[in-house]
Amino acid sequence: MCGIAGYSLSTASSLDPLAAARVLIASVAERGADAAGCAYLYEGDIEVCKQPGGASSFLEVVDVPDSVRHMLLHVRDFTKGRPSLMANNHPIRHGSIIGVHNGRITNDEQVFAELGVGRAEPGMTVDSEAIFASLHYEDDIPLALGRLRGSLACGWLDEKRPDRVFLARGYGRPLWIGESVDHQAVMWASTLEALEIAEEHLGLSLHKRPVRPGSILEIADGAIVGIRSFTPDRTATWLVNPIASPEERTACLARIDRSAS
Repeated sequence: MCGIAGYSLSTASSLDPLAAARVLIASVAERGADAAGCAYLYEGDIEVCKQPGGASSFLEVVDVPDSVRHMLLHVRDFTKGRPSLMANNHPIRHGSIIGVHNGRITNDEQVFAELGVGRAEPGMTVDSEAIFASLHYEDDIPLALGRLRGSLACGWLDEKRPDRVFLARGYGRPLWIGESVDHQAVMWASTLEALEIAEEHLGLSLHKRPVRPGSILEIADGAIVGIRSFTPDRTATWLVNPIASPEERTACLARIDRSAS
């Protein structure tokens, strides 16, 4: 189990990018404490910040410029790829693609063999990299995602299309999206409860719904601008795992509340 979250804000949105990032990563914090990280576009470059440990310690170091409009967030409960090698932790970069993933890709080594390429960094073994390598080398997004086997809910930024953020959901893992017309914002997270926490702490109302399996969402300027479909692995199993780190979310939200007061 891992947790993913993020947002896209319009240029006119009144939401504070740092406050939104802090609340969203806190809202999924219980889903993993092996590593935490974020990625965002700033002055034409995609910045990545990540570290070992849970979201409660990540909150002490994360900083988001006021101009940031797109954000990806991740907490990790690792299955493959030791967290001590930072390249294995999310967000993961391969070529022009930087992304986050919740799930388990079972044919990652086969994908690299089919693409005829190696890992982005020496020693990397994390299965999620296969998603972003496939997206980097294949311009057809449905085709890139369709070659993957296993469970999948993910989001990514593409340096070749810096005004966009992309989401995709296959089978076996949850993904919820919420839209706010008043705040000109789109938010997403692994669970409905995470979006409800964001509403409460940020003072906004979201139209919330689950992302359908086999969906690709293209988001820009705080709005969904395109929806496509792909053929996901229908054999991916839905694992009901115990909450990885139940104390992490409590600690994070308490820290945020103390800061606000």
